[in-house]
Amino acid sequence: MARHEPRVLVGRTAAITGGARGIGKETARALLREGMKVAIGDLDLALAESAAADLRASVPARGGVAVEVRAYALDVVDRASVRAFVDAVEADLGPIDVFDSNAGIMPLGTFLQESDESTRRQLDVNVMGVVNCAKEILPRFVDRGRGHLVNVASMAGKAGFPGAATYCGTKHFVVGLSEAIRGELHHAGSSVDLSCVMPAIVQTDLSAGTKDTRGVKKVTPEDVAQAIVDVLKVPRFDVYVPKSAGVANTVIGVLPRRGREGVSRALGADKALMEADPHARAAYELRAAESDPHLTAGTAPRSLAP
Repeated sequence: MARHEPRVLVGRTAAITGGARGIGKETARALLREGMKVAIGDLDLALAESAAADLRASVPARGGVAVEVRAYALDVVDRASVRAFVDAVEADLGPIDVFDSNAGIMPLGTFLQESDESTRRQLDVNVMGVVNCAKEILPRFVDRGRGHLVNVASMAGKAGFPGAATYCGTKHFVVGLSEAIRGELHHAGSSVDLSCVMPAIVQTDLSAGTKDTRGVKKVTPEDVAQAIVDVLKVPRFDVYVPKSAGVANTVIGVLPRRGREGVSRALGADKALMEADPHARAAYELRAAESDPHLTAGTAPRSLAP
């Protein structure tokens, strides 16, 4: 098949981290509609199982074949858990063709007020989680001579936004890591694909209470899911959601720093995260704070951001 022809996704297997809600769940839905077999990995197994049941009930059968989606417990911070997830998925659904490294957290607050626990948790999930997944899946892809790794980063991986310094740093890491791995795969003559998805603010619990910006509106999880489907059919590295965000990033990138910062202020991007409504974010911040499975039972939950 010529490289420029869209790939057929029917019958292929996809694994998604953080797949029980938000972007992950909608990506699972979109891939199931394409006829793929989907594995949802999530720290909250009960929620993952509920999501899988919902998807089975709501996604119509394709060609008379019922959708196949399964839920698995997964802690991306734990390399052994990632390995067990990949092994279980391949035992149940066959070799993984697509691995969507989607799990991530975004506590907000100024850097000087951010607790050490918050900093470490973001680095653990957003950095080491992505590293662990890449180190487990890429050797299998390389050995088979095929596979597509999708790393979900953010537009925050291309700029620094006040109110989310550590988060921005983790997403810069994901972008840089992805670019370097892609170069290494190319240097080795590998046919394995790698894409980096960089959405603007997405309408999920993670972005609750954040302000709108001028020019680049918030996108939906469905928008991101469709972009992932598109890049699986016609592979490329940079995946901006919306596409206009990529154009804006390119144009703004040629400006000197004062110009870039001036545009950011004009668009309100400098306030989008900095002035997020803490009350609207309370539920998400608490869930993020309780996301560490190593917390001992009975420990009072602590917010990851002030």
